[in-house]
Amino acid sequence: KGNLEVRVKLERGDDEFRILENGINGMVAKLHTAHDYLQEQVLQATAKLSYQASHDVLTGLINRREFEIRLERALVSAQQQGREHALCYMDLDQFKIVNDSCGHVAGDELLRQLTLQLQHEVRERDTLARLGGDEFGLLLENCPAEKAMEIAEIMRLTVRNFRYAYNGKSFLVGVSIGMVMINQDSDNVTTLLTAADAACYAAKDNGRNRIHLYELEDGELAKRRGEMQWVNRIHSAIAENRLRLYFQEIQALDPAQQGRHVELLLRMIDEDGRCLLPMIFIPAAERYHLMPMLDRWVMENCFLLCASRFTHSTTGLNTLAVNISGASLCDEGFVSFLTQHLSENTALAKSLCIEITETAAITNLGAARQFIAGLKKLGCRFALDDFGSGLSSLNYLKNLQVDYLKIDGAFVKDMASDEIDCAMVEAINKIGHQMGLKTIAEFVDSAAIMNKLKEIGVDYAQGNWIHMPTTIDELCPGD
Repeated sequence: KGNLEVRVKLERGDDEFRILENGINGMVAKLHTAHDYLQEQVLQATAKLSYQASHDVLTGLINRREFEIRLERALVSAQQQGREHALCYMDLDQFKIVNDSCGHVAGDELLRQLTLQLQHEVRERDTLARLGGDEFGLLLENCPAEKAMEIAEIMRLTVRNFRYAYNGKSFLVGVSIGMVMINQDSDNVTTLLTAADAACYAAKDNGRNRIHLYELEDGELAKRRGEMQWVNRIHSAIAENRLRLYFQEIQALDPAQQGRHVELLLRMIDEDGRCLLPMIFIPAAERYHLMPMLDRWVMENCFLLCASRFTHSTTGLNTLAVNISGASLCDEGFVSFLTQHLSENTALAKSLCIEITETAAITNLGAARQFIAGLKKLGCRFALDDFGSGLSSLNYLKNLQVDYLKIDGAFVKDMASDEIDCAMVEAINKIGHQMGLKTIAEFVDSAAIMNKLKEIGVDYAQGNWIHMPTTIDELCPGD
């Protein structure tokens, strides 16, 4: 520390003192310059750190943290001063196609170019932010609903009309926008973002490339909010060991068929001790990308049961069917885990039948073919579940190399009284047999249906009328 403005003044005029005076004053001047330069560098570094803390590195837009700060300020002004603002949650449609076909470098460049287009369309007082991935936030301050819808529509058209070219390929993307108004009745930032996110998902569900305005009485959004709550409930169920494995016999209709065939079914015990069917919580798990986690839990516990309870000599178990979701087919970590474990347990692999829904297989056709081919080498068998449910294609079927066709229960449950359903079951059964596949009919709930299936020549039947799903202790008593 010191006063760098002070200069030395010596009264004597001899040369030695003059040299000392000049030297000291020169040194002080240099220190002063260095001090100013250092201060400037500190200020620049501080400004840079402040910018990086509040902005997205890729696009230069403000980031989620800063966006939430500004959203909080807007919320306070709405609650205390009666102002009205709008929050838009924007999620690009078909962005994954760019990443998958050209790589993440191409995807990043698309985001940069699209950001420049969007910035031209927002008002000076509005805030455009990148919230993460291909998701953007737009805060429209002092903006009534009608004007906000106009601006949101401009943003939608800007994205829709944007054509992105990369390495000779051309891409079109769209955007689904969820909008929520901010007023005196708004609760907090988390609630606003959750509502906007739910509205965005509703826009996607309704066909993508559109705007959905959040309303309190919106039944579709109420469903989405319920699904969001299930995310935490699913995590808690796993952490608290409240998932259960149940088993249902699949009955061979040919008496000569040897060995037991059972399907493993997932259940959840809720906070009040009630047993919940998967149709209650699986839709939320699919929407919020929790299926690979659930599938892994199922497989890990299936392996433990097989090691401790299932041996062919004591249970007569020939086939254990386990469902795998479409998301898990594309999850490298899950596929690697499953492949490694079955490679080390070849006896288990040969008794395992993996069920994949027809829709999941066709939607993820490349991944499904690779998944099936890899595990078939280890001895696994495969069933195409819910066959005939809507996306059927014999060309797909020929290339999937499955062993069983599970006829969709929608056709089976009324086939004893509905001639068209009966004809559908008969046609699917015939196709399966011509391709060398075994057929399984689901939702068999009466003797009349069972007799029809035997007449047609279906190989297996499954349903609660035949065998109610049960625990391992009831399935294999005394083991």
